[in-house]
Amino acid sequence: MPETEKPLFGHPWIFIRGVPSLNFLPPEGPLEVAFAGRSNVGKSSLINALVGQKGLARTSNTPGRTQELNYFVPDGYSGEAADLPPMAIVDMPGYGYAQAPKEQVDKWTKLVFDYLRGRATLKRVYVLIDSRHGIKKNDEEVLTLLDKAAVSYQVVLTKTDKIKAPAVPKLLAETADKIRKRPAAYPAVLSTSSEKGDGLDELRQAIAETVGIASWK
Repeated sequence: MPETEKPLFGHPWIFIRGVPSLNFLPPEGPLEVAFAGRSNVGKSSLINALVGQKGLARTSNTPGRTQELNYFVPDGYSGEAADLPPMAIVDMPGYGYAQAPKEQVDKWTKLVFDYLRGRATLKRVYVLIDSRHGIKKNDEEVLTLLDKAAVSYQVVLTKTDKIKAPAVPKLLAETADKIRKRPAAYPAVLSTSSEKGDGLDELRQAIAETVGIASWK
């Protein structure tokens, strides 16, 4: 199929850059969606499952491993102005890792806030919440940060295979109620399982529509 008709997912993706500070940000080009979440929420696993590519985003048993903004784009585009990828995924540093030194946490926080506040191509942040724990205090702090930065975000529950199936609809409703009055929150909450593949197509479609593509297929 022509380059412009490549599927958004089900097509190889590549890592292009780790960004330790804003000086290293790639030039603004394709629209971006970012993934944020606590250090052990399963962010890398979800990104890998989303694009169908094991090992794209590094997973680690050590919380707090991702300390940079990591950029991923679909492969097969030159990157020139007339041949930009349709979008980029940004894996943001995990938050809420208690054992990280304060200086390191402060550095991550500044990087993330500066990125959120100043990136015109950022269309939405997907905030991942572990379905076993729900929205915790440091999640609330991040949602407030996003509200203050006026960045659109959508809450995505992860690891739903770890809780009983009947509990999922209740948790979705409770989570939606908790964010209802937040100004930058997208009202619909999604649920996913990287391990079982549950909810991934819904998330793919949500991302496609966010970046102005009718379908991810």
